[in-house]
This record gives sequence, structure tokens and C-alpha cells, in this order.
Amino acid sequence: MTPFQSLSRRKFLGESACAALGSSAIMSTLLNLKMANSAVASGLPASGTDRKTLVCVFLHGGIDSFNLLVPNDARYSEYTAARGNVALSNTSLLGLNQVAGGDDLGYGLHPATSGIQSLFNGLGGDTAKRRLSFLSNVGTLVQPTDLTQYRSDSHPLPRSLFSHIDQAEQWQTSLPQGDNKLTGWAGRIADCLHSTHNQDLTSMSLSFDGNNIFQVGQNTKQFVMTTNGALTFSQNDDNANHPSFQKNLAVRSLMEQEYSNMMEKAFAELTKDSVEQSEIVQQHFDAVPDNFISTNMPDTKIGRRLLGALRMIKLRPELGLRRQTIFLSMGGWDHHAALLEPQNDMLGELAPALEAFQTALEDDLGLGDSVVTFTASDFARTIQSNGSGTDHAWGGNQMVFGGPVDGGKVLGQFPNLTLGGPDDTSSRGRLLPTTSVDEFFAELLLWFGLSGTSNFETVLPNLNNFFDVSTVVPTNKSTFPLGFIKPNTF
Repeated sequence: MTPFQSLSRRKFLGESACAALGSSAIMSTLLNLKMANSAVASGLPASGTDRKTLVCVFLHGGIDSFNLLVPNDARYSEYTAARGNVALSNTSLLGLNQVAGGDDLGYGLHPATSGIQSLFNGLGGDTAKRRLSFLSNVGTLVQPTDLTQYRSDSHPLPRSLFSHIDQAEQWQTSLPQGDNKLTGWAGRIADCLHSTHNQDLTSMSLSFDGNNIFQVGQNTKQFVMTTNGALTFSQNDDNANHPSFQKNLAVRSLMEQEYSNMMEKAFAELTKDSVEQSEIVQQHFDAVPDNFISTNMPDTKIGRRLLGALRMIKLRPELGLRRQTIFLSMGGWDHHAALLEPQNDMLGELAPALEAFQTALEDDLGLGDSVVTFTASDFARTIQSNGSGTDHAWGGNQMVFGGPVDGGKVLGQFPNLTLGGPDDTSSRGRLLPTTSVDEFFAELLLWFGLSGTSNFETVLPNLNNFFDVSTVVPTNKSTFPLGFIKPNTF
């Protein structure tokens, strides 16, 4: 019987909190030894020391993104005619100072998004720090499809269009036709890159929103975090009266048993490794001081999650991560009953949190050039109002920002908003996407370091329907799928 087993069994029989503290000390010592051994083992792989993080901000419910990015030129009358009582006044729109290279048309932003305006026009008023671009009319597609092909049902289409659960899943899997093995594209890239780019202290897939499909691979599981750190079995070990005390004790006791059954033994070892990972991550997380940034992050749910993401980005060297994906979300965008006031409030929470996140990355951590953040959502919403809100639709506008992003542009093909017009699959403004999620994700992954045709076919199986990744020339921006990443940054 090991000292840990002995202490665990004595605690389980009801010994004092002093014994509990002893057990925590032993676990801490073992973890410190493990971290020290890992640190001196071999360092980072010889293939490089660069570090990159992709952050996905998923807007659950389907954001009405045509009231986020609004045409504010001759097309504004088309917008107001189609939107009716949910149209925003053009005098309320925030101005965008676009730079050449986008679609060069005129746009304004929702009045509650001054933080996004700052990221687009120049962070902190510095036009040299344009960090955000918009991608127009992005959506799930199996292959390029026009309106005639859609209406004749002559092309394969995404399953269960306009369904929350299916479309959110398809944004996370990039497999709109479905697949028997449900994996996400971030999980599949972890399958490709983790072993060559990271040490094996923890997963490269970190989630601040519980379990998700996005980060699940064939061999990869996400590591679920909270804004207070990892979920561990040593929390509250100094308080024998806490409800989790006996539960944690029992779980650790089971892990330390000797098992003859191979299945039980394998499960115990897997659980033990997971617990040890959690304890390692938590020790590093707790070691970051509360004042590690001077930027004021908003005390909102999305602000706290982004603050947790900043900690984990800062900790990449300590956790042996050269590549890292982070998933977090903000729900409540399903504005059927009312759009204008609820969306105003929610954008008023989202925009300052995104601005503060990028500001902290650059000004406090000096890591702005190694992180790209992008938004995703189930779908957009109908251009036409249902009376006071809007309903489920398809193609919509998304944001991508960070130091490597060529900011200040509206990219892709902004659709015609006319009801029943050339981009409308219905008569209510359910717009057919003109840019696929695969094209969007391919450019992110090129920057992230994925290479090789076979790897891209594994991570984005439909990509060849839209784009030949082998044609990309790092110094030639015109060869990029969409052109939102600066040349020579990937």
C-alpha cells in the first residue's frame, strides 16, 4: 500500500482534516515532481518554438448579423425596405473606415458595438492597429451551390437547414452532410498537430463552455475549464465539512486501488491521468497573479471567460503548448420574440469584452501576434421581421480579429438583401451563403500551421469542393482562400 493509498483509506474512515492536508501535500509533491520531470525531459519539439492559439467565440442561438454589419451606402434603402421595423437608423450606425482590398462598399456597425468599431478602425485610435475584418455571408455548404441548384435540389445540401442543434453542430464539425464518427475540426487538427507541436502535459483543446463537438477528435478530448481554473479532486481538501470533500476522497481512493480486471485498470489509469492533468493545470493557473493584466476586463460572463482564456494563453510555455485552441460561447441570440432591445444589450456586452481581450493580449501580454479569434454561430436570421423579431435563416456575417489579421476590411461577397431577390432562398430573406465555412476555416488552419494535402483532407473533408489549398503562396495574398490573414504570418 502506497502512502497515498494509506492516507486515502484513513481519511475515508473519518480521520481529521489534518490527514486531509497531509494527502494534499503528498499529491502536490507528486505533481511538482511530474512537472519538473516533464520540464527537463526534452523541451519543445525540434520543429519550432513558435506558439499559436485559435480562439472560437460561438454565438449560440443564431445572431442577426445583418443588424451587426449594415450596408450604409446606396444599398441602405434596400436594407430598410427588407428589414422593415427591425431596421436600424442610418444616423445611429457607427462608421467604419475601410482600407483598400475589401469589397470597398460602404458599411456601418450596430450602435452598441464601439469596441468592435475600435478593433476594425484601429485599436485605441491607432490606425496602424486595425485588427478586425468581417467575412460576409458565410454558411454551411457541402459544395458551391447557386439558387437554381438549391431550388431544384440537384446539389447535396447541409442536413436539417435552419435547425439550431444541427447547424451549430455543422459549424463545429465542418461536415454538413453528417458523419458516423462525430468529431470537430479543431479536434481533428489536434489529432494532426498535438504530438509534433506540444508536450503531453495537457490537451491542446481547452473549453470554457463545457463539452463541445468542436474540439473532439479521434484521439483528442477537450480539457474543460471554468473561469476559476480546472476541475480538480483536491479542491476543498482543507475543509472536511465541504460537500465535495468525501466525494473527492472517494474518487481518489478508487484511482489508487490495484485492479486485476484489465478494463477496470485501464479506466482507473485514464481517470488518474486526467486528474493529474487537472491538478497540474490548476497549479499553474493559480500561480498567475490576479493583476497579471492592467486592462479592465468587463465583469460579465463573456468577459470572465475571455479573462480565463488570457490566463491559459499566457500559460502556453508552462503547459508545453505550441498549439492551442480555446472554445467559449455566449448564448441567447435566438431573437424570435424581439430583436432590437435584446440584441442591443447583448452586443453591448460582447463588443467591449472582445476589445479588452485584444488590448490585453497586445498591451499586457505582448502576445497579440500569436492569437487569432473568430466568431461562429448557428446561422443568421431572416432579413424580414416576423413582427418584432426575426427567424432562423442561413448565411451570415462573421468577425475575425488578431495581430495576424489584415484588418479594416469587409471580405467575401455581401449579399443582395432584397426579399425574394437573387440571394434569397425564400421570400423572407433566408440568404444562400456565398462563402463556405470550409474556406473560412482553411485560412485559419493555414496560419495555425496545418500543411499537406492529406492533412487538410482529414481536417476539412469538403475543402476540395471549394478551394485547392496547395495553390497558396505565402507571399501572394491573392492565393489565400479569403485573404484575411497577413502574408508571411503563418
